[in-house]
Amino acid sequence: MSSVQGARVVVTGAGGGIGAALARRFAAEGDTVVVNDLDADKAAAVAEEIGGIALPGDASLIVEAAREALGGTVDVYCANAGVGSPGDGLAGDDVWSDAWDVNVMAHVRAGRALLPEWLERGSGRFVSTVSAAGLLTMIGAAPYSATKHAALAYAEWLSLTYRHRGLKVHAICPQGVRTDMLTASGTAGEQVLVPTAIEPEAVVDALFTAMADNRFLVLPHPEVARYSQARAHDTDRWLRGMNRVQRAWEEAAE
Repeated sequence: MSSVQGARVVVTGAGGGIGAALARRFAAEGDTVVVNDLDADKAAAVAEEIGGIALPGDASLIVEAAREALGGTVDVYCANAGVGSPGDGLAGDDVWSDAWDVNVMAHVRAGRALLPEWLERGSGRFVSTVSAAGLLTMIGAAPYSATKHAALAYAEWLSLTYRHRGLKVHAICPQGVRTDMLTASGTAGEQVLVPTAIEPEAVVDALFTAMADNRFLVLPHPEVARYSQARAHDTDRWLRGMNRVQRAWEEAAE
């Protein structure tokens, strides 16, 4: 893709899964990639593999260090780090706080650090790994579902507010992806996500197609568009259908 070749790219949560696949693809396109992950060993391994720069640590706090490592600027920022955070309506504040901090505020903090430079020069690309849960929902995961809705809302806000000033924003909303997060999703993930799960590389292919088309919404599972339309068209019918999925999950767990 000529639009990103030679770019300086940051990928958070890049020690495995979608993040590692993103880092590999950007590097293959000729970009310089900062590989961020809380796990320093995983970040180092991926960085060594692709000839990138390992930058372990909290994704919320790395923009300045990444900018310095890339020679003074960031062209593409992939806000990919996330937590699955299962829990029902009784989930504690600690679970909600962790989900909010990683799935939402890490994106907000990155945007706050990147926007001044991007708006001044009139270009920049923000890639948000959301989830189909941000458009729909996920049974058994109230904190995850709510914070992914918020992450999508933030990405939408960035796009509608700054697109005329050169900012390009993409929101990736897959269903099941064969990663450690899917493995940790338990029986809810096995019921809802595993049957149609795809490889991380397929998610990246969908992103690069969207970037070529300058398209905001990235749907590696195209059927998510149909589900989202059904949800908007008749919300109560959609909720009844999801409640049937919920009840089937509860019955299977008995």
